[in-house]
Amino acid sequence: MKRIATSLLICCAFAGAALAQDIHNNPGSNHGNKFEQLGTIMPTPNEQRTASGAPGAKYWQQKADYDIKCSLDEKALKLTGSETITYYNNSPDPLDYLWMQLDENQHSNINNANYQSSSTMPRVASTMALERAQIDTADNGYGDKIVSITDALGKAIPYTINKTMMRLDLPAQLKPGEHTIFKIKWSYKISDRLSMGGRGGYEFFPGDGNYLFTMTQWYPRMCVYSDFQGWQNHQFTGRGEFALTFGNFHVQMTVPADHVVGGTGECLNYAAVLTAGQLAKYNQAKAASAPVQIVTLDEAKYRETHPSTATKTWVFQANNVRDFAWTSSRKFIWDGMNQTVGGKNIMCMSYYGKEAYGLYAKYSTRLVAHTIKTYSHFTFDYPYPVAQSVEASNGMEYPMICFNNGRTEKDGTYSESTKNGMIGVIIHEVGHNFFPMIVNSDERQWTWMDEGLNSFVEYLTEELWDNKFPSKKGAAYTQVDYMKLPKDELEPIMTNSEDIVRFGPNAYTKPATALNILRETIMGRQLFDFAFKEYARRWEFKHPTPADFFRTMEDASGENLDWFWRGWFYGTDPCDISLDSVKVARADMDGNLPAQFGQGRGPGGNGNKVAAPIVNNYDDISKIRNREDKKIQFYVDKDTSMRDFYWRYDRGLASVDSSKFRDMTKAKTMADRTPEPLTADEKQKYANKYFYELNFSNKGGLVMPIIVQFTYTDGTKVIDRIPAQVWRLNEKHVSKFYVQDKEVASIQLDPYRETCDIDESNNYWGKLPEPSKFQVFKQRQAARGGATGTVNPMQVGSGK
Repeated sequence: MKRIATSLLICCAFAGAALAQDIHNNPGSNHGNKFEQLGTIMPTPNEQRTASGAPGAKYWQQKADYDIKCSLDEKALKLTGSETITYYNNSPDPLDYLWMQLDENQHSNINNANYQSSSTMPRVASTMALERAQIDTADNGYGDKIVSITDALGKAIPYTINKTMMRLDLPAQLKPGEHTIFKIKWSYKISDRLSMGGRGGYEFFPGDGNYLFTMTQWYPRMCVYSDFQGWQNHQFTGRGEFALTFGNFHVQMTVPADHVVGGTGECLNYAAVLTAGQLAKYNQAKAASAPVQIVTLDEAKYRETHPSTATKTWVFQANNVRDFAWTSSRKFIWDGMNQTVGGKNIMCMSYYGKEAYGLYAKYSTRLVAHTIKTYSHFTFDYPYPVAQSVEASNGMEYPMICFNNGRTEKDGTYSESTKNGMIGVIIHEVGHNFFPMIVNSDERQWTWMDEGLNSFVEYLTEELWDNKFPSKKGAAYTQVDYMKLPKDELEPIMTNSEDIVRFGPNAYTKPATALNILRETIMGRQLFDFAFKEYARRWEFKHPTPADFFRTMEDASGENLDWFWRGWFYGTDPCDISLDSVKVARADMDGNLPAQFGQGRGPGGNGNKVAAPIVNNYDDISKIRNREDKKIQFYVDKDTSMRDFYWRYDRGLASVDSSKFRDMTKAKTMADRTPEPLTADEKQKYANKYFYELNFSNKGGLVMPIIVQFTYTDGTKVIDRIPAQVWRLNEKHVSKFYVQDKEVASIQLDPYRETCDIDESNNYWGKLPEPSKFQVFKQRQAARGGATGTVNPMQVGSGK
């Protein structure tokens, strides 16, 4: 880092100064396309989707209603069902055929999407992996078995199965404004979800001989027909999720009589399937401010050892949803509590086995309640009557129900990472009710529109749970390792889900980080929150596209953000802003021309690039502002029962026995201009000023704001935030001139790590603060389950 000291001639300003500075910053060329508008990239506005990002006057979408009956055979591990679908053509187009999704074909070795990836000889392989590598033409028996498809009068409808998609050829053209009714009978062999993969299936517990069923993507479902792409019938490969049509569901599930069932919507016949005591507890839970156990741990343990051979039928109704999922097991403990959103009571519930009891009984339903309340604040009031979390060693979302993980050790203790992982996944999956279950984007085409937006609001919700929660999405510094990767390992956020190499960062954390940077650093909370909420409100229960999001954010905020979308969503450049040199000057009051008087050391420094100071990961910009906002009260402060061992441990309130554990360039002469002499007042005004020129370069390519923190010799600090538009005339180099009242001791770029700068070693000039110290110790090896050593601090700590 260069430091150049000069004297500065003070004279009266002249009109061409600003123009001269622009010419100095942009010699010989203009710039690239980083500030080019997106008009040629985004689709042309029309009567369905306006230039403001709102639905147009002639916006339309289809509707599909389902009446489903199914039976779960636990012994044969088979599901048999029938469904009647009423499909409404609200489009202006006549339809000759309909497309449906057969997601269970993902498990078939005959009818799966067959999107293969490169593979090499493994060093170690499981028997399951070896079996998958064999070429096997014999049908493995999995996938949807279609028995029949008929119209309302029982006449067969011809159909064609193409891997995970099925086309129904209609006997007569379905004209605009008409609807059609047809019936499908089907069955499939339920897969072992943990060994075969996939969203749904069963998990077997050899210790007690019982099953936990997660029935997802389990029935033939309508594809979306839309104004912007027609039929969305891209194959389901197991990664890119769904585009689905809204409708009403009436579902009857016949299961073993001792099973507890949770599902999308409301159960219509609790009086027939629950005991009188359970029904009373359910009604009590509907008004409770803390979880009430409807099915207790003791009841669940008894059912595990006394399985029933009888059956019961549970009946559910869900209106205006895009999908239906359910779960069934005799292992379930079940609890619930009330949450009020916008004056409406929401029943928050959780289902979990004894393996998760130590975490879920305390946290899960409270997290559900906290999530729908917080998401409602940032978007719209949660519109559904229930919200549910199911512990299923999984992480997947459906309307009003989601599947999560978080199991304890056998002794009931748990590691902090397990607890925090559970908190994060419950918030994330419950949050998916908003994106994409209600703001119904096309997940298969643009994964970031649901995973990225949802991860962003998840971050906001985690921050409001506990100010010390170690969120892994949102804070800019968490994305640095991904963005500094070689370009051949990166793709733009706008890439289709099937073509992304690093799916998690690209679809989840980079979009979440981008939005948090918009909120905290570029737009400000007030502007951003209004625009984001307007997007959610406009597209609630509709099908938005990326252009609708981008246009709404600009329309509702009055900010031109095309440069941001281009850099963060359409590009792969990282942020690396370098403070290349600093010039320092004092005023020459006698009218002499400035003369360079040497290149020297920075205050306390040697002029070389130095490592950036360590920043506490708990102190990202959102955490700091949340603490400073006196209107914000964190959940763990409102409900102190959430303060467990690790809450105290992180604050030093619980002890652990560690023995059991782990350059201003040359001034330009202006010979053709005779400076006017300064008055006495002007000399006095500038005699004690300090003048600095900071020279920056954009080494990463991504244009971002420049955040400059000055630390003065008296120890005080001030931050100047330079908007990204400073790069608009020269995307590679810019300079900034400062007049300071006090001498600067050091300068640091991005002190709160807001911009995702991938190289902080070129962000600093001057004297570094004293480095902090940390203890180094050798990690003790620990056996799982506490057989020798320990598994987690909770097992050996005091203050539990």
